[in-house]
Amino acid sequence: MSLALIAADLVAILVLVFGLFVPRHQRRDLVVAFLVVNIGVMAVMTTLSTVSVSMGVGLGLFGVLSIIRLRSEELTQHEVAYYFAALALGLLGGTTVLDPIWGAGLMAAILAALFVGDHPLISRGSARQNLVLDRAHTDPVALRAHVERVIGSEVTGINVLKTDLVNDTTTVDVRYVPQRQSAKAPVEEPAR
Repeated sequence: MSLALIAADLVAILVLVFGLFVPRHQRRDLVVAFLVVNIGVMAVMTTLSTVSVSMGVGLGLFGVLSIIRLRSEELTQHEVAYYFAALALGLLGGTTVLDPIWGAGLMAAILAALFVGDHPLISRGSARQNLVLDRAHTDPVALRAHVERVIGSEVTGINVLKTDLVNDTTTVDVRYVPQRQSAKAPVEEPAR
């Protein structure tokens, strides 16, 4: 057990959650999940590293961890990345085979990757939304034109999730370039 790696993990998870994720995404409901996943994995990894257990016990434990699914809601790709980072930081913090300098360096690399990959300058150029349209579209050109009218922006990609000809609806996953909001709000004329 390396107290330096445990301390580095605690600092890294705090930076990940309170320095990167919360300021950028404002999802305070995931704070507990990230912290508990990280600390739990670090505790299990530390325990497995300090006691003599068979390879089967270790594989069985990670098999149990792998079947735990987040069933309450669908996560976005960046939220999955933060979960994976929290897990990886916990594994690195609980290992006894790494030199603390290497472990801390790998933790810093994970945080740097999240800092750059999830930076607002990179991700602000596009948006994604699921839409249920009140018309069943089978023509891709007409679908694109309809979606662009609905969202009022240029569509960069459409993935049809479901076309329901009985209820006359189309469910699509849309990627688009958001329109810049005008600095001035429209002035309303007073009622007469």
